[in-house]
Amino acid sequence: MRLFTRNFRPLTRRVFGVIGVIIKYGCIAHCTFEYVADIVVCSGSSMEPTLFTNNVLLTEHISPRLQKIKRGDIIVAKSPTDPRQFVCKRVTGIAGDRVKNGFYSEIIPPGHVWLEGDNRGNSTDSRSYGPVPAGLIRSRAILRVWPPQDACLLTKPEEE
Repeated sequence: MRLFTRNFRPLTRRVFGVIGVIIKYGCIAHCTFEYVADIVVCSGSSMEPTLFTNNVLLTEHISPRLQKIKRGDIIVAKSPTDPRQFVCKRVTGIAGDRVKNGFYSEIIPPGHVWLEGDNRGNSTDSRSYGPVPAGLIRSRAILRVWPPQDACLLTKPEEE
C-alpha cells in the first residue's frame, strides 16, 4: 500500500498542476474574448462591398464600453429585432444627429446610434427598426484577417 501511495502522489500533483494551468489560461482566454477583443465571422450581404460572407474580423470591445463609437465605425451589435442574433453594420449617425429616413427625418436620441449596411438595397437596418440603443453594441471591427489576400484595417469609407 505504501508503494502505491508513494507512486501515486507525484502523478496526482502533476495532474492537478496540468488542470490548474488549463483553468488559468482558460480564464485568461475568456476575459480576453469577453472584455478586450474577439474574432467574428461575417454572414450575409448587407455590408457588401466592404465585407463579404465568411470574412473573418478582429473586433475590440473597449470602444463600446468607453462609449467611443464614432460615425463610420463598423460595429457588431445584438439585433434589435432578434436578441439571439448579431448584426454587423456601419454607424452612420450618433446621438443628436439628424438622419433622413425616406421622406422624413428624425433626431437620434441620447444613448442611441443609427446603423446602416453598406449594401443599402439589401440591408435590414435602422431604416427599418429605427435608432439602436448603444448598449446593444458588442464590439467595433478593426481588422479583416480572412481571406489573407483581403486582410486590411477597416477604416471609414471614402467620402463621395
